Amino acid sequence: MTANSHTDIPKAGIQHTLVLLGLTVGLAALFYMVILPWGVQGFVSGLFAPHELKQGALYEEVVPKVIAVMDADDASKTMDQRIAEANKDGLKTVMKNSNIVFDFSSGVERRKERDGYEKDAHWWVLRNTEEGGLGENSVFIEPPIAFTVLAFALGFTIAIFATFFMPSSIGYMAQKVDREIHHAKTKIRLQTGFSDEIVDLLTMPDSDLDAMEHNHVRAAFKTVWDRTSQDSEEAAVAHGRKILRFEELFVHDISLSTFRSTVLFVRINESFSDFVVQEIVDTTGGILWSRGRHRIFPGLRLYMSHHFTEKYSNNVTGLAYFGAAILIVIIGIRGLKFIPGTRPSLILAAISLEGTLLALLAFGLVYTGAEERIDKLMKKMEDASKNQLETMKDVSEDMHSMASALVGETSEIIKKKVELAIAEALASDDNVKRVVSDKVAEKIIVAMREAFPSPKSNG
Repeated sequence: MTANSHTDIPKAGIQHTLVLLGLTVGLAALFYMVILPWGVQGFVSGLFAPHELKQGALYEEVVPKVIAVMDADDASKTMDQRIAEANKDGLKTVMKNSNIVFDFSSGVERRKERDGYEKDAHWWVLRNTEEGGLGENSVFIEPPIAFTVLAFALGFTIAIFATFFMPSSIGYMAQKVDREIHHAKTKIRLQTGFSDEIVDLLTMPDSDLDAMEHNHVRAAFKTVWDRTSQDSEEAAVAHGRKILRFEELFVHDISLSTFRSTVLFVRINESFSDFVVQEIVDTTGGILWSRGRHRIFPGLRLYMSHHFTEKYSNNVTGLAYFGAAILIVIIGIRGLKFIPGTRPSLILAAISLEGTLLALLAFGLVYTGAEERIDKLMKKMEDASKNQLETMKDVSEDMHSMASALVGETSEIIKKKVELAIAEALASDDNVKRVVSDKVAEKIIVAMREAFPSPKSNG
């Protein structure tokens, strides 16, 4: 199927958006309720664990999502027994030391008299008041503020990659890449002027191209060869360059994919640009992705390099600066003590937002076309200048030859032609009479105007 326009594949529909949104919300909820608490619990409790424990004491999970220090007797009890005691008489009954507590439970309120520390039902408590810990006060984290942005960012990222593996009828990114394959073919056709059949051959995977017969692609490859020729045979001979002929390289035993990559792509690069060649290669990668959805990175590269970074790079950069501005404001407020050090939830949210936007910016830069080095640009300019100088030299030689011809023998020929034309005009009586009569009539008219001036002229 050839791609003549964007109308071949419609834009993403409501079903694509709903599937992506559903996946994002579901994965965000999974991260928020399960993965993030588990990750933060393991990181913080390990980082601020007590350095030394008295004999018989254990530092581990007292009840679900609450890590603290227990006596050996309490540690020997089952989890159900410890939960029952904590529900009946509070956590103090199963904890040895309430100065070291990491409570990640949700929906449970703690009171100092009963449990040994204060905790709101929807907060997390990080408490280690001993030396090398978190200080004299507990640190309170509000997960809805601190981790909602991070949970949605992680959920959206996983959802985006998941839609690569779905059918194009419901997969958001699958539909985007399929559409970009056709869009890229259209751009290649417009940039090169090649027909749809030739573009299909240029973007065809190597295995499919090698399976074709040479005589089936010969005419198309010859068209590409002729369109990308740099010099005429006369110009090449004049400058001492050897002309390579299509028949010399397109031999029967050469691999079609090898000929395309080592010959045609080089000529396309020289005739058009390396961007066109890269677009052809990336389109081939997108076709390979469409045949096996596990090849996610070629499809991702096609979409990111030839659509996302071209259309949304400025938007992503602006969002990254916007996130940095928010982070700076919140850090400034924290510096003014309007946000206490024991309530870092808003700071964590700002860090998560800015980190997400910077990660998106970095990911886009990976797939942004690299700018050419200065030395390569200078080399191209030098080659172009040399070609222009050679062309100007040829033109000047031609002009000199023409001038010499005009000054030399050709001027005598022109003089003789002019003299002959004048002689022929004077030799004709009719021509002489017509010229004389015209001059006499002109003299009479002038004389009568002078003898009888008009009233307007008198006035």
